[in-house]
Amino acid sequence: MPDLETDAGSPGGGSADITDSFTETSSQSWVSRIGDSLKGFLFGLALIAGSCVLLFWNEGRAVQTERSLTEGAGLVVSVTPDRVDPANDGKLVHVSGETRTTRPLIDTDFGVSAPGLRLTRAVEMYQWKEESRTETRKNVGGSEETVTTYSYVRTWSDSRIDSSKFRRPDGHVNPAMRYQGRDVVANDATLGAYRPGERVLRLVAAETPVPIDPSLAAAVRQRVGGSASISDGRIYVGADPSEPRIGDMRITFKTAKTGPLSIIGRQTGSDFAQYQTKAGDALLMATPGSVPADQMFKDAQAENRILTWILRLIGTVVMFMGFSMLLRPLVVVADVVPFIGSILGAGAALVSGVITALLAPTVIAIAWFWYRPLVSIVVIGIGLAVAFGLKMLASRRAAAKVQPA
Repeated sequence: MPDLETDAGSPGGGSADITDSFTETSSQSWVSRIGDSLKGFLFGLALIAGSCVLLFWNEGRAVQTERSLTEGAGLVVSVTPDRVDPANDGKLVHVSGETRTTRPLIDTDFGVSAPGLRLTRAVEMYQWKEESRTETRKNVGGSEETVTTYSYVRTWSDSRIDSSKFRRPDGHVNPAMRYQGRDVVANDATLGAYRPGERVLRLVAAETPVPIDPSLAAAVRQRVGGSASISDGRIYVGADPSEPRIGDMRITFKTAKTGPLSIIGRQTGSDFAQYQTKAGDALLMATPGSVPADQMFKDAQAENRILTWILRLIGTVVMFMGFSMLLRPLVVVADVVPFIGSILGAGAALVSGVITALLAPTVIAIAWFWYRPLVSIVVIGIGLAVAFGLKMLASRRAAAKVQPA
Protein backbone atom coordinates (compact mmCIF):
# COMPACT_ATOMS: atom_id res chain seq x y z
CA MET A 1 0.00 0.00 0.00
CA PRO A 2 1.32 3.51 -0.81
CA ASP A 3 1.95 5.99 1.99
CA LEU A 4 -0.66 8.77 2.17
CA GLU A 5 -0.62 12.34 3.34
CA THR A 6 -3.54 14.73 3.10
CA ASP A 7 -3.88 18.48 3.15
CA ALA A 8 -7.41 19.73 3.70
CA GLY A 9 -8.73 22.86 2.07
CA SER A 10 -11.44 25.18 3.24
CA PRO A 11 -15.07 24.03 3.02
CA GLY A 12 -17.31 25.52 0.38
CA GLY A 13 -20.33 27.70 0.96
CA GLY A 14 -23.81 27.65 -0.48
CA SER A 15 -23.14 29.18 -3.91
CA ALA A 16 -22.97 26.97 -6.98
CA ASP A 17 -19.51 28.21 -7.99
CA ILE A 18 -17.80 27.63 -4.64
CA THR A 19 -15.96 24.37 -4.07
CA ASP A 20 -13.91 22.81 -1.34
CA SER A 21 -10.86 20.74 -2.07
CA PHE A 22 -7.94 18.90 -0.53
CA THR A 23 -4.77 17.28 -1.75
CA GLU A 24 -3.55 13.78 -1.09
CA THR A 25 0.08 12.78 -1.55
CA SER A 26 0.99 9.14 -2.00
CA SER A 27 4.35 7.50 -2.53
CA GLN A 28 5.03 4.08 -3.95
CA SER A 29 8.28 2.16 -3.88
CA TRP A 30 9.96 0.81 -6.97
CA VAL A 31 9.32 -2.80 -5.94
CA SER A 32 5.63 -2.08 -5.37
CA ARG A 33 5.39 -0.40 -8.76
CA ILE A 34 6.93 -3.45 -10.43
CA GLY A 35 4.34 -5.65 -8.72
CA ASP A 36 1.49 -3.43 -9.94
CA SER A 37 2.90 -3.36 -13.47
CA LEU A 38 3.02 -7.16 -13.54
CA LYS A 39 -0.66 -7.25 -12.55
CA GLY A 40 -1.27 -4.73 -15.31
CA PHE A 41 0.57 -7.05 -17.70
CA LEU A 42 -2.07 -9.71 -17.15
CA PHE A 43 -4.87 -7.16 -17.52
CA GLY A 44 -3.23 -5.94 -20.73
CA LEU A 45 -3.40 -9.47 -22.15
CA ALA A 46 -7.11 -9.51 -21.34
CA LEU A 47 -7.60 -6.13 -23.05
CA ILE A 48 -5.83 -7.30 -26.20
CA ALA A 49 -7.89 -10.49 -26.33
CA GLY A 50 -11.07 -8.53 -25.70
CA SER A 51 -10.27 -5.97 -28.41
CA CYS A 52 -9.64 -8.76 -30.93
CA VAL A 53 -12.99 -10.32 -30.05
CA LEU A 54 -14.72 -6.93 -30.33
CA LEU A 55 -13.16 -6.13 -33.71
CA PHE A 56 -13.98 -9.59 -35.10
CA TRP A 57 -17.53 -9.56 -33.73
CA ASN A 58 -18.15 -6.04 -35.03
CA GLU A 59 -17.40 -7.07 -38.61
CA GLY A 60 -19.84 -9.96 -38.30
CA ARG A 61 -22.47 -7.67 -36.79
CA ALA A 62 -21.99 -5.15 -39.59
CA VAL A 63 -22.31 -7.82 -42.29
CA GLN A 64 -25.41 -9.31 -40.68
CA THR A 65 -27.10 -5.93 -40.37
CA GLU A 66 -26.18 -4.96 -43.93
CA ARG A 67 -27.56 -8.23 -45.30
CA SER A 68 -30.69 -7.94 -43.17
CA LEU A 69 -31.38 -4.44 -44.45
CA THR A 70 -30.70 -5.52 -48.04
CA GLU A 71 -33.05 -8.46 -47.56
CA GLY A 72 -35.70 -6.18 -46.09
CA ALA A 73 -35.38 -3.66 -48.92
CA GLY A 74 -36.09 -6.45 -51.39
CA LEU A 75 -39.13 -7.75 -49.50
CA VAL A 76 -40.85 -4.62 -48.22
CA VAL A 77 -44.33 -3.88 -49.52
CA SER A 78 -45.50 -0.26 -49.53
CA VAL A 79 -49.15 0.05 -48.57
CA THR A 80 -51.61 2.89 -48.22
CA PRO A 81 -52.81 3.86 -44.74
CA ASP A 82 -56.50 4.10 -45.64
CA ARG A 83 -57.18 0.38 -45.12
CA VAL A 84 -55.51 -2.64 -43.48
CA ASP A 85 -55.22 -5.51 -45.94
CA PRO A 86 -55.33 -8.86 -44.07
CA ALA A 87 -53.38 -10.40 -46.95
CA ASN A 88 -50.31 -8.48 -45.78
CA ASP A 89 -50.36 -9.94 -42.27
CA GLY A 90 -46.89 -11.27 -41.45
CA LYS A 91 -45.29 -9.40 -44.35
CA LEU A 92 -42.75 -6.58 -44.08
CA VAL A 93 -44.72 -3.46 -44.96
CA HIS A 94 -44.00 0.24 -45.30
CA VAL A 95 -46.67 2.83 -44.62
CA SER A 96 -46.64 6.63 -44.39
CA GLY A 97 -49.41 8.86 -43.15
CA GLU A 98 -50.68 11.32 -40.58
CA THR A 99 -50.72 10.15 -36.97
CA ARG A 100 -53.47 11.32 -34.65
CA THR A 101 -54.53 10.84 -31.03
CA THR A 102 -57.83 11.54 -29.31
CA ARG A 103 -56.63 12.18 -25.75
CA PRO A 104 -53.72 14.19 -24.34
CA LEU A 105 -50.88 12.43 -22.56
CA ILE A 106 -50.73 13.07 -18.80
CA ASP A 107 -47.89 12.89 -16.31
CA THR A 108 -49.84 11.93 -13.20
CA ASP A 109 -47.09 12.94 -10.75
CA PHE A 110 -47.24 16.61 -11.75
CA GLY A 111 -50.50 16.91 -13.65
CA VAL A 112 -48.73 18.03 -16.84
CA SER A 113 -50.57 17.15 -20.05
CA ALA A 114 -49.80 17.62 -23.74
CA PRO A 115 -51.01 16.14 -27.02
CA GLY A 116 -48.62 13.85 -28.86
CA LEU A 117 -47.35 10.32 -29.38
CA ARG A 118 -44.95 10.39 -26.40
CA LEU A 119 -44.51 12.61 -23.36
CA THR A 120 -41.11 12.37 -21.70
CA ARG A 121 -40.08 13.76 -18.33
CA ALA A 122 -36.43 14.62 -17.66
CA VAL A 123 -35.34 15.15 -14.05
CA GLU A 124 -32.12 16.78 -12.87
CA MET A 125 -30.95 17.10 -9.28
CA TYR A 126 -28.50 19.63 -7.87
CA GLN A 127 -25.79 17.61 -6.17
CA TRP A 128 -22.17 17.15 -5.28
CA LYS A 129 -19.65 15.95 -7.85
CA GLU A 130 -16.08 14.90 -7.10
CA GLU A 131 -13.36 15.97 -9.52
CA SER A 132 -9.71 14.98 -9.28
CA ARG A 133 -6.44 16.13 -10.82
CA THR A 134 -3.30 14.03 -10.49
CA GLU A 135 0.37 14.97 -10.87
CA THR A 136 3.10 12.32 -10.74
CA ARG A 137 6.78 12.75 -10.04
CA LYS A 138 9.38 10.02 -10.45
CA ASN A 139 12.28 9.82 -8.05
CA VAL A 140 15.78 8.43 -8.46
CA GLY A 141 15.67 4.79 -7.44
CA GLY A 142 12.36 4.07 -9.15
CA SER A 143 9.91 5.26 -6.49
CA GLU A 144 7.03 7.49 -7.50
CA GLU A 145 5.21 10.32 -5.75
CA THR A 146 1.65 11.18 -6.72
CA VAL A 147 -0.19 14.33 -5.70
CA THR A 148 -3.95 14.18 -6.23
CA THR A 149 -6.19 17.19 -5.73
CA TYR A 150 -9.84 16.38 -5.04
CA SER A 151 -12.38 19.11 -5.60
CA TYR A 152 -16.07 19.05 -4.78
CA VAL A 153 -18.37 21.08 -6.98
CA ARG A 154 -22.12 21.46 -7.11
CA THR A 155 -23.70 20.54 -10.42
CA TRP A 156 -26.95 19.47 -12.10
CA SER A 157 -27.14 15.81 -13.09
CA ASP A 158 -29.93 13.64 -14.49
CA SER A 159 -28.86 10.70 -12.32
CA ARG A 160 -27.78 10.49 -8.70
CA ILE A 161 -24.03 10.61 -8.18
CA ASP A 162 -23.07 8.05 -5.54
CA SER A 163 -21.42 10.22 -2.91
CA SER A 164 -20.51 7.19 -0.76
CA LYS A 165 -17.70 6.52 -3.25
CA PHE A 166 -16.18 9.99 -2.81
CA ARG A 167 -12.70 10.16 -1.32
CA ARG A 168 -14.16 12.42 1.35
CA PRO A 169 -17.92 11.77 1.56
CA ASP A 170 -18.44 13.71 4.82
CA GLY A 171 -20.17 16.99 4.06
CA HIS A 172 -20.83 15.93 0.45
CA VAL A 173 -23.82 13.62 0.79
CA ASN A 174 -26.21 13.47 -2.17
CA PRO A 175 -29.81 12.61 -1.21
CA ALA A 176 -31.90 10.09 -3.13
CA MET A 177 -33.73 11.42 -6.17
CA ARG A 178 -37.37 11.78 -5.24
CA TYR A 179 -38.48 11.77 -8.87
CA GLN A 180 -37.09 9.92 -11.88
CA GLY A 181 -37.46 10.36 -15.61
CA ARG A 182 -40.63 8.99 -17.13
CA ASP A 183 -42.02 8.18 -20.56
CA VAL A 184 -45.77 8.19 -21.29
CA VAL A 185 -46.81 6.66 -24.61
CA ALA A 186 -50.15 7.14 -26.35
CA ASN A 187 -52.41 4.08 -26.43
CA ASP A 188 -54.88 5.54 -28.91
CA ALA A 189 -52.59 6.60 -31.77
CA THR A 190 -53.79 6.01 -35.30
CA LEU A 191 -52.14 6.23 -38.70
CA GLY A 192 -55.05 6.02 -41.10
CA ALA A 193 -56.57 2.61 -40.46
CA TYR A 194 -53.51 1.43 -38.56
CA ARG A 195 -53.02 1.63 -34.79
CA PRO A 196 -49.27 1.69 -34.09
CA GLY A 197 -48.53 0.43 -30.58
CA GLU A 198 -46.05 1.31 -27.87
CA ARG A 199 -43.10 -0.55 -29.44
CA VAL A 200 -43.37 1.57 -32.59
CA LEU A 201 -44.06 4.88 -30.87
CA ARG A 202 -41.00 4.52 -28.60
CA LEU A 203 -38.89 4.72 -31.76
CA VAL A 204 -40.10 8.29 -32.34
CA ALA A 205 -37.87 10.83 -30.60
CA ALA A 206 -39.54 13.31 -28.23
CA GLU A 207 -37.89 16.61 -29.21
CA THR A 208 -40.55 19.31 -28.82
CA PRO A 209 -40.32 21.16 -25.46
CA VAL A 210 -43.50 21.43 -23.40
CA PRO A 211 -43.36 24.75 -21.49
CA ILE A 212 -45.13 24.64 -18.14
CA ASP A 213 -47.67 27.37 -17.53
CA PRO A 214 -46.90 29.42 -14.37
CA SER A 215 -50.57 29.06 -13.37
CA LEU A 216 -49.83 25.41 -12.48
CA ALA A 217 -47.44 26.38 -9.67
CA ALA A 218 -50.02 26.03 -6.89
CA ALA A 219 -51.17 22.64 -8.15
CA VAL A 220 -47.56 21.45 -8.40
CA ARG A 221 -46.79 22.57 -4.84
CA GLN A 222 -49.80 20.63 -3.64
CA ARG A 223 -48.65 17.50 -5.48
CA VAL A 224 -45.03 17.59 -4.27
CA GLY A 225 -45.99 18.62 -0.76
CA GLY A 226 -43.30 21.27 -0.44
CA SER A 227 -41.61 24.23 -2.07
CA ALA A 228 -41.99 24.32 -5.84
CA SER A 229 -42.30 26.90 -8.59
CA ILE A 230 -42.35 27.32 -12.35
CA SER A 231 -39.11 28.77 -13.71
CA ASP A 232 -38.13 29.17 -17.38
CA GLY A 233 -40.98 26.91 -18.46
CA ARG A 234 -40.01 24.02 -16.19
CA ILE A 235 -40.89 22.80 -12.73
CA TYR A 236 -38.45 23.68 -9.96
CA VAL A 237 -38.66 21.69 -6.74
CA GLY A 238 -36.87 23.74 -4.11
CA ALA A 239 -36.96 27.07 -2.32
CA ASP A 240 -35.31 29.42 -4.84
CA PRO A 241 -34.32 28.68 -8.47
CA SER A 242 -31.72 31.48 -8.35
CA GLU A 243 -30.01 29.94 -5.29
CA PRO A 244 -30.18 26.17 -5.76
CA ARG A 245 -29.37 23.88 -2.85
CA ILE A 246 -28.26 20.27 -2.75
CA GLY A 247 -31.27 18.08 -3.45
CA ASP A 248 -33.22 20.68 -5.45
CA MET A 249 -34.68 19.38 -8.69
CA ARG A 250 -35.67 20.83 -12.03
CA ILE A 251 -38.05 18.96 -14.30
CA THR A 252 -38.63 19.44 -18.01
CA PHE A 253 -41.05 17.84 -20.44
CA LYS A 254 -40.82 17.07 -24.15
CA THR A 255 -43.24 15.51 -26.57
CA ALA A 256 -43.16 13.64 -29.86
CA LYS A 257 -45.80 15.47 -31.84
CA THR A 258 -48.43 13.88 -34.00
CA GLY A 259 -48.04 14.37 -37.73
CA PRO A 260 -46.50 12.56 -40.69
CA LEU A 261 -44.84 9.27 -39.74
CA SER A 262 -43.28 6.48 -41.81
CA ILE A 263 -43.11 2.93 -40.46
CA ILE A 264 -41.46 -0.26 -41.65
CA GLY A 265 -42.30 -3.47 -39.79
CA ARG A 266 -44.15 -6.75 -39.82
CA GLN A 267 -47.88 -6.15 -40.14
CA THR A 268 -49.76 -7.76 -37.24
CA GLY A 269 -53.39 -6.84 -37.65
CA SER A 270 -53.48 -3.06 -37.48
CA ASP A 271 -50.20 -2.84 -35.52
CA PHE A 272 -46.55 -3.49 -36.35
CA ALA A 273 -43.93 -5.83 -34.87
CA GLN A 274 -40.35 -6.77 -35.63
CA TYR A 275 -39.78 -8.65 -38.87
CA GLN A 276 -37.25 -11.45 -38.49
CA THR A 277 -34.98 -11.64 -41.53
CA LYS A 278 -33.19 -14.78 -42.71
CA ALA A 279 -29.93 -12.85 -42.38
CA GLY A 280 -30.46 -12.60 -38.64
CA ASP A 281 -31.67 -9.10 -37.67
CA ALA A 282 -35.22 -8.15 -36.68
CA LEU A 283 -36.45 -5.03 -38.50
CA LEU A 284 -38.74 -2.36 -37.09
CA MET A 285 -38.26 1.31 -38.03
CA ALA A 286 -40.17 4.53 -37.52
CA THR A 287 -39.16 7.92 -38.96
CA PRO A 288 -41.00 11.27 -38.68
CA GLY A 289 -42.17 12.60 -42.02
CA SER A 290 -43.25 10.99 -45.27
CA VAL A 291 -40.10 9.01 -46.08
CA PRO A 292 -40.03 6.42 -48.90
CA ALA A 293 -39.04 2.87 -47.98
CA ASP A 294 -35.83 2.92 -50.03
CA GLN A 295 -34.68 6.09 -48.27
CA MET A 296 -35.38 4.59 -44.84
CA PHE A 297 -33.24 1.57 -45.71
CA LYS A 298 -30.47 3.82 -47.08
CA ASP A 299 -30.48 5.81 -43.84
CA ALA A 300 -30.33 2.60 -41.81
CA GLN A 301 -27.38 1.35 -43.88
CA ALA A 302 -25.58 4.66 -43.26
CA GLU A 303 -26.19 4.36 -39.50
CA ASN A 304 -24.80 0.82 -39.62
CA ARG A 305 -21.61 2.03 -41.29
CA ILE A 306 -21.16 4.80 -38.72
CA LEU A 307 -21.63 2.35 -35.85
CA THR A 308 -19.13 -0.03 -37.46
CA TRP A 309 -16.43 2.64 -37.58
CA ILE A 310 -17.15 3.75 -34.01
CA LEU A 311 -16.71 0.18 -32.73
CA ARG A 312 -13.56 -0.23 -34.83
CA LEU A 313 -12.11 2.87 -33.19
CA ILE A 314 -13.07 1.66 -29.71
CA GLY A 315 -11.50 -1.75 -30.35
CA THR A 316 -8.30 -0.15 -31.65
CA VAL A 317 -7.97 2.14 -28.63
CA VAL A 318 -8.53 -0.78 -26.24
CA MET A 319 -5.87 -2.77 -28.08
CA PHE A 320 -3.39 0.11 -27.79
CA MET A 321 -4.06 0.32 -24.06
CA GLY A 322 -3.45 -3.41 -23.75
CA PHE A 323 -0.07 -3.29 -25.45
CA SER A 324 0.90 -0.26 -23.38
CA MET A 325 0.19 -2.26 -20.22
CA LEU A 326 2.23 -5.21 -21.57
CA LEU A 327 5.28 -2.97 -21.94
CA ARG A 328 4.73 -1.16 -18.66
CA PRO A 329 6.99 -3.45 -16.56
CA LEU A 330 9.99 -2.55 -18.77
CA VAL A 331 9.29 1.14 -18.27
CA VAL A 332 9.01 0.74 -14.49
CA VAL A 333 12.31 -1.16 -14.35
CA ALA A 334 14.01 1.63 -16.31
CA ASP A 335 12.53 4.24 -13.93
CA VAL A 336 15.41 3.60 -11.55
CA VAL A 337 16.84 6.48 -13.55
CA PRO A 338 13.79 8.68 -14.28
CA PHE A 339 15.32 10.18 -17.45
CA ILE A 340 15.86 6.75 -18.95
CA GLY A 341 12.41 5.62 -17.87
CA SER A 342 10.80 8.60 -19.62
CA ILE A 343 12.63 7.83 -22.85
CA LEU A 344 11.67 4.16 -22.65
CA GLY A 345 8.08 5.16 -21.87
CA ALA A 346 7.88 7.22 -25.07
CA GLY A 347 9.40 4.31 -26.98
CA ALA A 348 6.88 1.89 -25.44
CA ALA A 349 4.02 4.13 -26.57
CA LEU A 350 5.46 4.22 -30.09
CA VAL A 351 5.90 0.45 -30.18
CA SER A 352 2.37 -0.06 -28.86
CA GLY A 353 1.04 2.22 -31.57
CA VAL A 354 2.95 0.42 -34.32
CA ILE A 355 1.87 -3.05 -33.16
CA THR A 356 -1.74 -1.87 -32.84
CA ALA A 357 -1.60 -0.33 -36.32
CA LEU A 358 -0.53 -3.73 -37.66
CA LEU A 359 -2.68 -6.07 -35.59
CA ALA A 360 -6.03 -4.22 -35.58
CA PRO A 361 -6.32 -4.07 -39.41
CA THR A 362 -5.16 -7.69 -39.56
CA VAL A 363 -7.97 -8.81 -37.25
CA ILE A 364 -10.47 -6.80 -39.31
CA ALA A 365 -9.11 -8.32 -42.53
CA ILE A 366 -9.40 -11.85 -41.12
CA ALA A 367 -12.95 -11.09 -40.04
CA TRP A 368 -13.72 -9.79 -43.51
CA PHE A 369 -12.33 -12.98 -45.05
CA TRP A 370 -14.38 -15.05 -42.59
CA TYR A 371 -17.67 -13.22 -43.08
CA ARG A 372 -17.25 -12.04 -46.69
CA PRO A 373 -14.97 -14.55 -48.41
CA LEU A 374 -16.04 -13.70 -51.96
CA VAL A 375 -15.68 -9.95 -51.44
CA SER A 376 -12.30 -10.50 -49.78
CA ILE A 377 -11.06 -12.64 -52.68
CA VAL A 378 -12.15 -9.96 -55.17
CA VAL A 379 -10.45 -7.20 -53.15
CA ILE A 380 -7.26 -9.26 -52.82
CA GLY A 381 -7.37 -10.02 -56.55
CA ILE A 382 -7.77 -6.34 -57.41
CA GLY A 383 -4.91 -5.46 -55.08
CA LEU A 384 -2.62 -8.07 -56.63
CA ALA A 385 -3.58 -6.93 -60.13
CA VAL A 386 -2.82 -3.29 -59.28
CA ALA A 387 0.49 -4.27 -57.69
CA PHE A 388 1.43 -6.39 -60.72
CA GLY A 389 0.48 -3.59 -63.08
CA LEU A 390 2.57 -1.04 -61.18
CA LYS A 391 5.52 -3.44 -61.17
CA MET A 392 5.25 -4.01 -64.92
CA LEU A 393 5.00 -0.26 -65.54
CA ALA A 394 8.09 0.38 -63.42
CA SER A 395 9.98 -2.36 -65.26
CA ARG A 396 9.13 -0.85 -68.64
CA ARG A 397 10.22 2.62 -67.52
CA ALA A 398 13.49 1.19 -66.20
CA ALA A 399 14.06 -0.68 -69.47
CA ALA A 400 13.35 2.47 -71.49
CA LYS A 401 15.95 4.42 -69.53
CA VAL A 402 18.78 1.91 -70.21
CA GLN A 403 18.12 1.61 -73.99
CA PRO A 404 20.90 3.17 -76.11
CA ALA A 405 20.11 6.36 -77.93
